[in-house]
Amino acid sequence: MIRSMTAYASAETTGPAGTLSCELRTVNHRYLELSPRLPDELRSLEPQLRERVAAKLSRGKLDLTVRRSDSRSETLQVNNALLSRLSELSLDMEARFPRMRVEFTELLRFPGVLQQAETDPEAQQAALFEVLDRALDALTATREREGEKLGGILRDKLDAIERVVADVRGWMPEIRAALRTRLETRLAELKQPVEPGRLEQELVLQITRTDVDEELDRLSTHIGETRRVLGLTEPVGRRLDFLMQEFNREANTLGSKSVDARSTNAAVELKVLIEQMREQVQNIE
Repeated sequence: MIRSMTAYASAETTGPAGTLSCELRTVNHRYLELSPRLPDELRSLEPQLRERVAAKLSRGKLDLTVRRSDSRSETLQVNNALLSRLSELSLDMEARFPRMRVEFTELLRFPGVLQQAETDPEAQQAALFEVLDRALDALTATREREGEKLGGILRDKLDAIERVVADVRGWMPEIRAALRTRLETRLAELKQPVEPGRLEQELVLQITRTDVDEELDRLSTHIGETRRVLGLTEPVGRRLDFLMQEFNREANTLGSKSVDARSTNAAVELKVLIEQMREQVQNIE
């Protein structure tokens, strides 16, 4: 399954721990690089979080942002024992100082009267992993959809490369015949007599120097291997990147051996197609 490394996904959950939202953004990168941004109370879970991400992603620069919010009115608790004690003190003070008045809101401001309800750490961890897994699943689905499109583009480029290779194969007998004709003409223009067999020796030498059958065979092999790799279910970005280097090497050799304008143009076209493929491969996991 071809997967793109560029995608976005988010997920949110609400429970006793409040509302947790997880946002994921990925771009292409040679390795898996995770940049998490977590609330302070969740930072201790970063190692487990990294493990869960690495279990589902192998490449890409991932920006992971987790936000936590809750309703203070729902999570505040009153320390009734402390409030009762303050009430007793207030009544005692009113008896001793009749003009003194203590407002209820002032009692609530006293340190310890209002307390934030403690969140169950296990519940908080479970909520974080649940929302992270959903975001990762959504991200993976997006990467696969984008990867399917990239795979289609690469297969179209492979078809074009295959056509160029077939064209060059078809031209080679004619190119060799033209090479023989040029060599015969040059030898005929010589004022000195030519040794017997000299023509054949020169012809064999020139054909050997310009023979591209091996390069064409390797290009065909690379085409078949790339198609096979595109059908694998595992991450294939690095394999494809290596194959692009091999494609480019054969195209360069084909160009350097060319003695015909058609094969020279074919080598240039191959390099353009290979570069277009390489640019797309950079986005594949």
